[in-house]
Amino acid sequence: MELLFELPRQLKELLRLDRGEDIKYCVPYDIAEDGSLGEAGYIVVTPRRLFITAGNQLAYEWKLEELEKIKCEPLVNNGILLVKEYKQDYEKRVARFTMHHLTRISFAAKGAERLRDKNYRPVNAKEREKTCLKCGRALPGTKKCPKCDGRLVTVTKFWNLVKDYKLGLLLMFLFSGGTTILNLYIPEYQKHYVDNILKTKSGTAQDVLTFVGVMLALTIALVIAEVLKNWWFVSLGARLCMDIRRKMYHKIQELSLSFITDKRPGELMNRVSQDTRMIQRFMQECFGHMFSCIITMVGAIAIMLSMNVTMTLVSVVFLPIVFIISTAFRKNIHKRFHLQWVKSDKINSSLQDVISGMRVVKSFGKEQEESEKFDQLSEEFAAVQQRNEIFWASLYPVLTFVMSMGIYFVLYLGGRNVLGGEMTVGTLMQFSAYAWMLYGPLGWMTHLPRMITQMVTSLERICDVLDEEPLIINKENAIDHEIKGDVEFKNVSFGYRSYEPVLEKIDLKVKRGEMIGLVGASGTGKSTMINLIMHLYEVDDGELLIDGHNINDLNIEKYHSQLGVVLQETFLFSGTIYNNIRFAKPDATEEEIIHASKMANAHDFICKTPDGYNTYVGEHGHNLSGGERQRIAIARAILNDPKLLILDEATSSLDTESEYLIQKALERLTKGRTTFAIAHRLSTLHGADRLVVIDGHSIAEVGTHNELMEKKGIYYKLVTAQLQMQKLKEEKEEALGA
Repeated sequence: MELLFELPRQLKELLRLDRGEDIKYCVPYDIAEDGSLGEAGYIVVTPRRLFITAGNQLAYEWKLEELEKIKCEPLVNNGILLVKEYKQDYEKRVARFTMHHLTRISFAAKGAERLRDKNYRPVNAKEREKTCLKCGRALPGTKKCPKCDGRLVTVTKFWNLVKDYKLGLLLMFLFSGGTTILNLYIPEYQKHYVDNILKTKSGTAQDVLTFVGVMLALTIALVIAEVLKNWWFVSLGARLCMDIRRKMYHKIQELSLSFITDKRPGELMNRVSQDTRMIQRFMQECFGHMFSCIITMVGAIAIMLSMNVTMTLVSVVFLPIVFIISTAFRKNIHKRFHLQWVKSDKINSSLQDVISGMRVVKSFGKEQEESEKFDQLSEEFAAVQQRNEIFWASLYPVLTFVMSMGIYFVLYLGGRNVLGGEMTVGTLMQFSAYAWMLYGPLGWMTHLPRMITQMVTSLERICDVLDEEPLIINKENAIDHEIKGDVEFKNVSFGYRSYEPVLEKIDLKVKRGEMIGLVGASGTGKSTMINLIMHLYEVDDGELLIDGHNINDLNIEKYHSQLGVVLQETFLFSGTIYNNIRFAKPDATEEEIIHASKMANAHDFICKTPDGYNTYVGEHGHNLSGGERQRIAIARAILNDPKLLILDEATSSLDTESEYLIQKALERLTKGRTTFAIAHRLSTLHGADRLVVIDGHSIAEVGTHNELMEKKGIYYKLVTAQLQMQKLKEEKEEALGA
């Protein structure tokens, strides 16, 4: 995201910057003081000062060291920039802007606070632009603007995808050339037969038989060549599609979790399946045939010009009109098919959501409502698709008719030349055949705007994934570190969105072998802390240290291989119980898998299933109960003997008896391992060495259970509330029993 816009010269002169005082951040805001929309002014940050311009005037100026707070705050459909000076006890609103600029200004505010604190590390603006900075168009779900990229960039992207198939493309060209040469030779041979045999009546039955035999042989050769050509086109398209799909799948695996969560599942599925299929279709039905058409047209025009220049020019007189019409509708076609793609993404995402959440849908009896929603999306998609097809079905016949008007002029002029003795009948037939050869490819090429538009749209969406750079990557000299277990948060701040911090200035030091219980209300940042420990996201500010090493300096694969994770939402892959447990350590032996299952209290129930460890768990493990899925997840987590153990509500789906057994297993498991555990039922954290209470995006309390109870703070209130709830539950059960 762009954070350094070009400041107009007259405004830059107003700032009167000191020597060496460079502008670090310069972003616009668009709501003026009177509430009008437009270019209201700029927020400018240097290493020393903060400036706010309004129109052509300098509205505010502060030294950064004078400011206690520089904060971007979202409101309803707009946002404000708040500034608080140390010497004042109130916050001042200094700029107002639409949601379009909210993320950008929040980055600039964060950068200003860093500079104030003498932290000169630049802000990493990881969010994407919503609109093109050059032309102002909304970006169609891609990082780059298709309009401003230009055709050359599109051609380059396409070549980058197909360049590994140079030999295949050469054979495609040779097949196209061979079939074209056969097609161009047939009218010449027919002319010779008409003028030298039929017209003169000097031939014999043998000559007729020879002509028929040669034509049959040429036709058979043409059919064989066409079959080979089409077979090669299909084969090349299928291999290319497979290669692109494989590249996209591997790329999605490499990309950061933030990119995946920003996309709808149906959209990513469409990009991997439907968009790659569109490239395959283009290669099979368009790209190869385009060579044939070009060679055919060039050959036909060359022969026609050698025969009669005037008739050739007359035959193509309407082509400029077709070209003008096609060019005029090109942008319209692009918009139409892009909208169709968007509707397709929505309908696929909706379908996946409903199928994945069918248990919830049926539990609440919302089948009818979901069906109606899907029907509405289907109707919208069908309406767009219908409009596009009607538009194309109307445009194509018109273009074909206009283009073929030239043949009537050819027949008229040719007929006059034959009657005048200037041309033979065979020559007229030959010229007409070449004219139809010219119109055939031209008629087919009127489909090109549609096919190319579909291909370009898919190409943009594919390259948007392939060109994306993961936010978390191994550094050049990444450390293959064997984890000991020391973890330290040093002034860590993080937010999934730049203007909504989840954790602010977290300081926590954990010794190896220590069990830490993370406590707090929902949404305070407990899961975010373990997401950072798992290195699924990078901290925005501060440092996260593992055994004294910055987590960003560690080899990602090596680090993740030493983690054991049981998340709140248990996910099992479609397959057997054995394979799900072995997922954490593919080379694990049967003894290791059984040992891990016993430690997770899963071995007994697995043995009671129809096929034991080879029992198929179904999609997402739906053939098992919630508690069974959770125990398999725990077995999977402890299989690779993790050095860091992360438990996010690890016993939330277990009954009382299983929970007791699991707690005993976890007590053995956590010994000697650094463990971070999240639990809403605070009784499950009785074995924790320390409890960390998260409140207001920061650490509010740290201590043992007894220490926090004596403080009578947030933790005391949470425990008291749970005890009261438990007491009410017991009283209710007693009342029902009575």
